[in-house]
Amino acid sequence: MLKVLGRVTSINVRKVLWAAGELGLPYEREDWGLPLRDPKVPEFLALNPNGQIPVLIDDGFGLWESNAILIYLAEKAGDGRLLPGRLQERARVLQWLGWQASELNPPWGYAVNALIRKTPGYDDPEQIAASLRAWGAKMALLDGHLAKGSPFVAGAEFSIADIALGLSVHRWMSVQADKPVFAAVREYYERLLGREAGARWMGAETP
Repeated sequence: MLKVLGRVTSINVRKVLWAAGELGLPYEREDWGLPLRDPKVPEFLALNPNGQIPVLIDDGFGLWESNAILIYLAEKAGDGRLLPGRLQERARVLQWLGWQASELNPPWGYAVNALIRKTPGYDDPEQIAASLRAWGAKMALLDGHLAKGSPFVAGAEFSIADIALGLSVHRWMSVQADKPVFAAVREYYERLLGREAGARWMGAETP
């Protein structure tokens, strides 16, 4: 059985758990990550030298980086679900998966720490506003793409890119701030919430 190391309040851990749910893969989960369990201890660093969650263990094989784990699970059990076999369709999914990590995630750091996590030291109004503006610009790009009419980000079929982006969109929806309303993103969000695994891992308690 698969083992997932990480706490469920982590957006990256929830990516993995959502994918497992979509694929019907049984797993055991073990709490790691502060404040529950420090991943910087030697036991965990032997599995991921970065000291980051999640880590996937599959019959002695260990893997870290949440997007790599998504690809692995789709390849292992998807049979074309979540990650298509055709080259161009597959490339489109991987394009948006990479965009989520490299373009959409970085701008939200200050705003999320200030407005969701309430992290001490993240209280500069100008930096909060700048983070929200930069984040909103990326969300506007996503909204424009979704407004073209495809139900999912890479086309007609739900994929691992939608898992990553769905959780990112959930975070946008959860932040309490004066922010733009994106109609296509809202429709997309509701579509993902209509999936059993989506509704489970985009809960109100886990922004």
